[in-house]
Amino acid sequence: MSSSQRWAGVSAWQQWRERTVLRALFFCALISVLTTLGIIYILVNESVHFFAEVPVLDFVFGTEWAPLFEPRHFGVLPLVCGTLLISLGALVFALPIGLGIAVYTAEYAQGWWQKVLKPILEILAGIPSVVYGYFAITKITPFLQTLYPETEVFNAASASLVIAIMVLPTIASICDDSIRAIPKTLRDGAYALGARKSEVIFQIVLPSALSGILASFILAFSRAIGETMAVTLAAGATPQITANPFVGVQAMTSYIAQVSMGDVAHGTIEYQSIFAVGLMLFLMTLAMNLLSQFIVKRFARKYE
Repeated sequence: MSSSQRWAGVSAWQQWRERTVLRALFFCALISVLTTLGIIYILVNESVHFFAEVPVLDFVFGTEWAPLFEPRHFGVLPLVCGTLLISLGALVFALPIGLGIAVYTAEYAQGWWQKVLKPILEILAGIPSVVYGYFAITKITPFLQTLYPETEVFNAASASLVIAIMVLPTIASICDDSIRAIPKTLRDGAYALGARKSEVIFQIVLPSALSGILASFILAFSRAIGETMAVTLAAGATPQITANPFVGVQAMTSYIAQVSMGDVAHGTIEYQSIFAVGLMLFLMTLAMNLLSQFIVKRFARKYE
């Protein structure tokens, strides 16, 4: 359709309004693109100065992280280990609970309870992360210490539990939408063959909604990796490579927050290290998002 055909029979005022809205929407999209490019430029530019002094292999594969003390060490593996320990621990708790909530809200909840439960769950996403951090220190850690007295005040398990609570709305909401998107005809066909409700859910509905469910898991993992304040308060600032969730660790976001407080001079190697860590964190979350998109396209099913 040509431009003249598009605006045929449309008044000058309507044409001006439509063009203004179109330009405004384009400007909003352009701002998001430029902001992303600006962030990438800053991360890469500062990281180049950092890697001019620290070899990339030493940074990626080094096992000791001590950039603020002499002798300095810039091996990022302890930070990566702490980040993955907290994030994977959070998913262990959040994935089954979030999927169970989604199955209940989409398949079992009835009436007003069905309409109220999901909004109540999404309120969790509106609570500030610093509140979650203090909740982890004052409630979760003392509870863990009663179960395992050797639990340190700052520990990865406490951070994992509070992060699991924070990502529950993401998992439950996306899984709920994916389950509701499955056509009713599939359920009716299974019931017609004599299947029970549990069989319909676990053998028909969930496999059909697999792409959305897997995508919610990966997005929740990205959310857990990028969390800052709750992890900083709950997990501590002890960079170490360990699989013990009851000791203190330091995540990548925690280190960035620590150095960004202004304790180091601008332009120093210590200051530039936060951009190198931020670049690695950016690449990790980018990989998770690309994997999520691939899974959605790979396992997506179209229904008519």
